[in-house]
Amino acid sequence: MIIFNNRISLTDYLEKKSHRLSIGFVPTMGALHQGHLQLVERSLRENALTVTSIFVNPTQFNDPQDFQKYPKTIEKDILLLEQRGCQVLFVPSVEDIYPGGGLAPRYYDLGNLDRLFEASYRPGHFQGVCQVVDILLSIVHPHRLYLGQKDYQQCMVIRRMIDIIGHKTDLVICETIREQSGLAMSSRNMRLNSEQKVKAAVIFRTLQKARKEMVPGPLLGLQQQCLHCLIEEGLRPDYFAFADAGDLEPVNHWDGTRPLVALAAAFMGEVRLIDNLLLDN
Repeated sequence: MIIFNNRISLTDYLEKKSHRLSIGFVPTMGALHQGHLQLVERSLRENALTVTSIFVNPTQFNDPQDFQKYPKTIEKDILLLEQRGCQVLFVPSVEDIYPGGGLAPRYYDLGNLDRLFEASYRPGHFQGVCQVVDILLSIVHPHRLYLGQKDYQQCMVIRRMIDIIGHKTDLVICETIREQSGLAMSSRNMRLNSEQKVKAAVIFRTLQKARKEMVPGPLLGLQQQCLHCLIEEGLRPDYFAFADAGDLEPVNHWDGTRPLVALAAAFMGEVRLIDNLLLDN
């Protein structure tokens, strides 16, 4: 695996390859887990060259403390990527991604995606996500971009950004990888102790309850039951909601045919966890 620490050397390398090789790209913030590695493995199957990036992006953290506490395990990450056969790793500095300290993001017109759910609890988060992914795509120019479904709203946001900018990149959304308990794999799980991990698995069980018990008609009663399930296990939910799977508009009354997604965000101790489940029953 070749490791690049600046965009110029990576660009020079990729320009010699891209005219004859398909490139897959897996952007990460490090602290890699099996979910990230599944994305890398799929990219390796579907492309001649796979590029992974590790960059903890300051512009997407609305809470400076959260940015400081984000786990950093670069040596372990490098070993895991080498074991999987990743060919290229890009580990840039903040100065390389934002030359001259240009942290002020350009504005991306994301519509309601920039106001609903995660956007309302983390102001500016998705503008920062778009900013860094836009820059990374402009550096790597991948044929395919691989993201996990766990960050459902983020996937929709990045798809919108790709359309706005006109990047010639296909977005590939891969299923959420879970621990044996059902807890969605996340770098933030490293900050949970064993007891908290067990309790946090209630998020997935509650999403499954929503899928199993959802019937046409009002959804408020089921929504309140699901919130209660999270609270009973000691979590502090920001939301548990039903939304249109296509545009993420909140849905309070289901017609029995509209594709929906259930979305959850809750704190386990100081750690904020998110998850979702497509409701295809």
